[in-house]
Amino acid sequence: MRRALISVSNKDGLVDFARALVALEFELVSTGGTAETLRAAGLPVVDVKSVTEFPEMLDGRVKTLHPKIHGGLLAKLEEPTHLATLREYGISPIDLVCVNLYPFQETVSRPDCTLEEAIENIDIGGPAMVRSAAKNHEYVTVVVEPSDYDLVLDQLRQGGVDAMERRRLAAKAFRHTAAYDALVAEYLTDSVGEEFAERMTLTYVLEQKLRYGENPQQRAAFYRAPLAPEHSLARAQQLQGKELSYNNINDAAAALALIAEFTEPAAVAVKHMNPCGVGVGDSVEEAFSRAFASDPVSIFGGIVALNRPVDVATAKMLHQIFLEIIIAPSFSTEALQILADKKNLRLLTLPTDKQDQGSLRYVSVPGGLLVQTADDGRLEDDTLRVVTKREPTEAELKALKFGWKVCKHVKSNAIVVNGDEMTYGIGAGQMNRVGAAEIALRQAKAKAQGAVLASDAFFPMDDTVELAAKAGITAIIQPGGSIRDRDSINKADQYGIAMVFTGVRHFKH
Repeated sequence: MRRALISVSNKDGLVDFARALVALEFELVSTGGTAETLRAAGLPVVDVKSVTEFPEMLDGRVKTLHPKIHGGLLAKLEEPTHLATLREYGISPIDLVCVNLYPFQETVSRPDCTLEEAIENIDIGGPAMVRSAAKNHEYVTVVVEPSDYDLVLDQLRQGGVDAMERRRLAAKAFRHTAAYDALVAEYLTDSVGEEFAERMTLTYVLEQKLRYGENPQQRAAFYRAPLAPEHSLARAQQLQGKELSYNNINDAAAALALIAEFTEPAAVAVKHMNPCGVGVGDSVEEAFSRAFASDPVSIFGGIVALNRPVDVATAKMLHQIFLEIIIAPSFSTEALQILADKKNLRLLTLPTDKQDQGSLRYVSVPGGLLVQTADDGRLEDDTLRVVTKREPTEAELKALKFGWKVCKHVKSNAIVVNGDEMTYGIGAGQMNRVGAAEIALRQAKAKAQGAVLASDAFFPMDDTVELAAKAGITAIIQPGGSIRDRDSINKADQYGIAMVFTGVRHFKH
């Protein structure tokens, strides 16, 4: 009789799978709660301790770590010496292993999880059995997910699981244990505050395969971090519209990062991972109206993020524009009805008022990975330093703070021209700073008169200040730190411009 070893925490489909194995003349060997579930369903089960002739011990920490289990899993059944060893020690081969591991992820996801609970949910015997079976997949079929039950049963009914399928299942099993170990490593590493360890073990779960990447000739997929928080894009609920694309996801992430900067009602329009319009107001309708007015051309085909529920008035405005995505905490029933006839428009809901404080950011390069902490610093009044003869007015200071929030999320080199409630012009991703200023000021047109200007990094020379002054800019915010800062300060003084240094740079590449 063939033997199947079953020990699972996820019992979805378990009884039907086991019943089918019994019908195929498999002997079931099991442990603990899995054995109880199978017996309750009327299935014959052999306890592991009957196989090992050794009791479970240490509160269940040691159950399957025994030669009569791992000998049965690792024996090469075409190797005479292996077969002789099995006979000598009375070990029966195990043909199929169905194991999934202690619910470590679910345990540490709980806000009240203690270190002791986390430790007790680190599985030892399960990964050992899975790895043994996967290593010996030439002779053993290993199943770690209920989604594979039907396929395995179909092949067993046809005479046996073929070699290529056993190898596929083995690869999946090693991914399963590797991901499990990566989560344990991440949890324990975080618990001791180690930021950049000597090895980085990351694991992600396939959320969806995408139609293509940045361009149609590129293949792509979206993976989710297993412990992704509820406010992350990977946890968003899509209410309507087409599948998200690679570019949609990138742009949506950029929009969410910026909208989280604001506590007052705010709206952000993003195109190609850069904001093209940002507005705040007393209501979400007013905020979006200003964001739209910032750049009514570039918003076409863009993404809008809002930090308040979408009401009827706002929905009517959104309905008039071609957009790819609208992200908000929620949509009223009436707002959904208004937007429903735009079948391809993607509507996403998730909390928009949080940032991933202290989390790491990853960028792949050929052969490696760049890792850094998030640029999550916020502007504080006591860090601002007025460096010009004229101090900014209260209204100018409010506008400077607004522009600084936006500038942080614009690709470098970045210049933002704005008032205290909306952007007027944004220059993004230019090879020189004065070029970015030219774009922002040209877009702002007459609105630059009396506006303020924000720069994500210092001015290497005074040409940007000269350009700003001629356009009518009255105040500038920038990090400072150039060896030629005095040139820019003198130029600002020459034109009566107030200039504030933040001491913080916001490069975004």
